[in-house]
Amino acid sequence: MKIKVLLADDQAILADGVKSVLTSCPDIEVVGIASDGFEAVALTEKMQPDVVLMDIRMPNMNGVIATQEIKRRFPNVKVLVLTTFDDSDYILNAINYGASGYLLKDTSASALIDAVKNAYEGDTILPAKIARRIADAARMVTSDREIKIKRKFALSDREVKIALMLYEGFTNKQIASALKLTDGTTRNYISGIYEKLNVSSRLEAVREMKTTIEE
Repeated sequence: MKIKVLLADDQAILADGVKSVLTSCPDIEVVGIASDGFEAVALTEKMQPDVVLMDIRMPNMNGVIATQEIKRRFPNVKVLVLTTFDDSDYILNAINYGASGYLLKDTSASALIDAVKNAYEGDTILPAKIARRIADAARMVTSDREIKIKRKFALSDREVKIALMLYEGFTNKQIASALKLTDGTTRNYISGIYEKLNVSSRLEAVREMKTTIEE
């Protein structure tokens, strides 16, 4: 069965180029092209794609908001952000709203095809320089938060970083990718953080940190 892909890009020439690349793979079928975020949401409902390749800057509704809406209404659809912009704010917002990854438009044809297949399988797609930007953004949280969390719960520097990423809504896979950890190591760190916070779930951990940060 082919992977059904919806493209969302307001630049028709670029969208046609991406379509040509993807349709060269016998395992992929492009089921539609949307020119803005509103159309991306509407076509997702109509075409039921497996993967949406989403541009960021589009008229009417940008790709970040469209990603949020698609993941809210169709949580099983994978959204893979494809853009010329490598701004960390866009990266963080798109991924925090549920995107499976982030690719730049200078990605090679083979890498694009592989990314679609991997996203379909549930992997998080973050090229090295994108992962570095996410890690950098995670390090830029206010020192006040870091100090409060570290002092209250006696966390190590790495635990503070991971705890704050949990607080910001990162998934285990996203934390692992951004900090270049294995999934198992990430789970071990998170278990240790739960123990130090005296909680048993992510929700409880976030609540405990929120209380501490706002004190």
